[in-house]
Amino acid sequence: MLAGCVLANRSPGKEMKPLCMSWLAPNEAKQKIWTKFRVEALQPGARGVPDGPLSGSDLQVCLPKGSTCCSRKMEEKYQATARLNMEQLLQSASMELKFLVIQNAAVFQEAFEIVVRHARNYTNTMFRNHYQNMGPRALKFVGELFTDISLYILGSDINVNDMINEFFDSLFPLVYSHLINPGFPDPSMEMTECLRVARRDLRIFGNYPKTMMTQVSKSLQATRVFLQALNLGIEVINTTDHLKFSKDCGRALLKMWYCSHCQGLLLAKPCAGYCSVVMQGCLASVVEIDNYWREYIRSLDGLTKGMHGVYDMEHVLLNLFSMIRDSIMYVQKSGGKLSATVSRLCGRSQQRKYRSAAYPEDLFIDKKVLKLARIEHEETLSSRRRELIMKLKSHGSFYSSLPEYICSHRSAVQNDTLCWNGQEITERYSHPVVRNGAKAQAGNHEMKMKGPEPVISQIIDKLKHINQLLKGMSVPRQKTPDKTTDEDESESGDCDDEDDCSGASGNGDVRVKNQLRFLAELSYDLDMDDVPSNKQLLNQQSKDGSAVRSLGSGSTLVGRVPVAAAVVVVFLILAH
Repeated sequence: MLAGCVLANRSPGKEMKPLCMSWLAPNEAKQKIWTKFRVEALQPGARGVPDGPLSGSDLQVCLPKGSTCCSRKMEEKYQATARLNMEQLLQSASMELKFLVIQNAAVFQEAFEIVVRHARNYTNTMFRNHYQNMGPRALKFVGELFTDISLYILGSDINVNDMINEFFDSLFPLVYSHLINPGFPDPSMEMTECLRVARRDLRIFGNYPKTMMTQVSKSLQATRVFLQALNLGIEVINTTDHLKFSKDCGRALLKMWYCSHCQGLLLAKPCAGYCSVVMQGCLASVVEIDNYWREYIRSLDGLTKGMHGVYDMEHVLLNLFSMIRDSIMYVQKSGGKLSATVSRLCGRSQQRKYRSAAYPEDLFIDKKVLKLARIEHEETLSSRRRELIMKLKSHGSFYSSLPEYICSHRSAVQNDTLCWNGQEITERYSHPVVRNGAKAQAGNHEMKMKGPEPVISQIIDKLKHINQLLKGMSVPRQKTPDKTTDEDESESGDCDDEDDCSGASGNGDVRVKNQLRFLAELSYDLDMDDVPSNKQLLNQQSKDGSAVRSLGSGSTLVGRVPVAAAVVVVFLILAH
């Protein structure tokens, strides 16, 4: 009824007395203005509403044609409220997208750490089952290798080739003293150092270290850039969520949302065209992110499509144990010749015993150790990545659509008739709508545009950088010249996402799934001391046959997510 009275007494273009001094009694008018001000300005104890009309000579934005209902203090309160409203609307607009990215960043980080833990336990179990004499000492080197892998994924400045070299340097003295010369006393420190040097000079393990470097490096680089991209996505959204708007923008927001109150038009709504012009001006620098955001999603899509074979850390890490086993068998095959060469190089001469080149059966993985789970509709990290990209694509136009979103959520009058134009109620808003982007704001008659916001320029630079990294990881791989097809295939280790991939060669080998199935009982005989929580959760889940429902899809989570909470999140989400 109030709106009807206001509009009935307000003819466009005609100066009227404001509500606080016209058809209501003074006390009743003041009460309505005060109530509206208290609600809108979020000040329960707000004071400063005048008893009657004011000249408004001290107002800076809501300049009256005649008298006004607003004091200077009210205008200041309204401007602060307008800025707060704008920030809340931005955060509301980004809520779904922000949750999507934050959730997936946490899920993938914890899932990658789970893969590393299982890969480590696969390797530890292989040593314990088949190289019992040197197994306990090998566990130290295995632990160091996979610790370095975890740190690298999280962004540590570690060289992948160095970590692989260090592992094989440490492994060879054990292999030499326990397998090449069984029964031989542990080598001295000098002998150990000589064996470490000899390992590289004589290429003791053949091409296995080089192949392992290639596969681990490519897969970890892709994984690391993927996580960096997700964390940057969170940073981009946080930056725009908490953007500090210019003084001109604050004045324009006040004029659009609250200056009508000073004329007693408490329920007046801004014209949609007017709102669009104001938002285009306020968000001009934010909208500049749009092209880089779209490119970010395209580049992330390109990376995820290429994360298979040697670019898939699941496939590579979960098969490392078999590559390490094969490298040890390679050394044993040339044991006699190798022992003599190493003895001459390191200056040791003693009675040597060799392992036979024919491998005893216990060198092969017992089929009881690996029980392949056959489960329909199993979900992998690969499918989870595809789902994330699909959802991100639906937010590709997020930044370009922000002005429209905010206007639609502040109840602007869509047909631009009988609406507030910043000065009065107008029959029709006729000013042309300004296009998106900072360059188009030269013709914005509602507010002046200054230079780009420094914080937006910085976030655009970061997006450019991560887009270059993503594109670099997405470049199609070229076969090395002078390599035969067989050699290239043997080194690349490519394997389709859903294929079974053999981790070793020779009769009796067991083919191992190249991806960890998060809904299946993890079938490898793991070291239960190392992975108590997630292993038991998965086993219990599989035995009970219970289905876990998803929470749905995705503060910057650069650090580690607490394991107990994150593991629960991982399995709830990956069970979708």
